[in-house]
Amino acid sequence: MDDFYVFGGIFGAVFTLIFIVAFVLIIARLVQGIGTWHKNNQSPKQTVSAVLVGKRTAVWGHSGTNTVGSTNTAYFLTFQTEGGERTEFNVDGRVYGMSAEGDRGQLSFQGTRFLGFARQQDQYSGGAT
Repeated sequence: MDDFYVFGGIFGAVFTLIFIVAFVLIIARLVQGIGTWHKNNQSPKQTVSAVLVGKRTAVWGHSGTNTVGSTNTAYFLTFQTEGGERTEFNVDGRVYGMSAEGDRGQLSFQGTRFLGFARQQDQYSGGAT
């Protein structure tokens, strides 16, 4: 019978420790998100000439053959300014889908927050070849 209480005590302590660690991680992530939001709001809105130099996605979640699963996808675009600085932004799937590497235009952002990208229209010379 004493073994039961020892096991229960150890199990209870481990369960409590896991709960506390999870709680602290959630709070830390929340504070980090609020900090980023605040920093972005304090940053000036900028519009610069840039070229889209990279596209990538990050997919996570669960899927299985016998279970209902779900996946999530994050979309990222990397821009390079005329000064050579590269910056990656998390963007909406529609923006990602309408963008192509090599696009040139005006990039608008505020801190790490993507505000938009207005593509420059190519100057087509016309003439038949």
